[in-house]
Amino acid sequence: MAPPFLSCVALCIIGSITTILALPPTEPPLIHDHPFVAIWNAPTDQCQQLHIPLDTAAFQAVTTPAAVPGQFLTIFYENRLGLYPKVNTAKRKLYRGGVPQNGNLTEHLAKAQSQIDHYISQDSAPGLAVIDWESWRPLWDQNWGSKRIYQKLSITHALQMAPFLSSKTISKLAKSQFQHASQRFMEKTISLGIGERPSRRWGFYLFPDCYNYGWEKPGYTGKCSTKTQKQNNQMLWLWERSTALFPSVYLHQTLRNSPKATLYVRNRVQEALRVAALPKRPYTVPIYVYSRPLYRDQTQKFQSQMDLVSTVGESAALGASGVVMWGGTKDYNSKTLLLC
Repeated sequence: MAPPFLSCVALCIIGSITTILALPPTEPPLIHDHPFVAIWNAPTDQCQQLHIPLDTAAFQAVTTPAAVPGQFLTIFYENRLGLYPKVNTAKRKLYRGGVPQNGNLTEHLAKAQSQIDHYISQDSAPGLAVIDWESWRPLWDQNWGSKRIYQKLSITHALQMAPFLSSKTISKLAKSQFQHASQRFMEKTISLGIGERPSRRWGFYLFPDCYNYGWEKPGYTGKCSTKTQKQNNQMLWLWERSTALFPSVYLHQTLRNSPKATLYVRNRVQEALRVAALPKRPYTVPIYVYSRPLYRDQTQKFQSQMDLVSTVGESAALGASGVVMWGGTKDYNSKTLLLC
């Protein structure tokens, strides 16, 4: 008899076979004979320092999010790729102009090129390059909550340029300036990466997103809203340039062993599949789903077997090219953590 984990994954695959057959062809896998790859992207050196063995034999690639050159998966955090304009919302401190329309794109790209050279050699084997920029989102209307500071600063910037305009016109101008500049920063950066290291599959972490939260409400379906899908359609410019997509399916503790976890993950992966098919190409770019062994926003409780099937198994069944199991330093700095 097959182990329960494998049985559940098999059921996911059987239940999704119609979806897979309906998908357009995807680029060949990066690792031969592995149409679905599992990638470890967590600081294993922590376990080594604690003298605790960690068996990663099940993964086709073992990497770390630390600043280590020459890896199969290279993650470019904000401080590792160029001169990224942003705001520290807690300290309300501006870095490199704060908003993209105040950033220096030429200096940014020059810095980014030197960092790409450092982390990925010219003769590197095929692999993944993930740009992790999360301070602002390129669409004006998606900068809510603490990110609303980018709207306020953009309005201030527009007022300085045209103080005689009405408040309504200023808001439209600020939105236009912000979206144009943010698009240029993202387009030029990913185009630089692809041009410099075409053997790598390039994309932005958490793009596309689904924003399908609200699982505590009755009748939760996990569906991405029509509004979110329309917003993702507006970013066709990004999907046309990306050579991989990296959505995230980190689970909150409140979804533990809940069928809603499957709905949450399924719709996020399906939205990535939909977005991948938007550009007019003879193939779709591969989708690598970011998951996490632990539940999000804490470092003590690991996903149950049922939830691993809901994340890793569901992603495989729907036709993703792989899963990235991410972890931070704080996740693996104690002997009490069961994974190590």
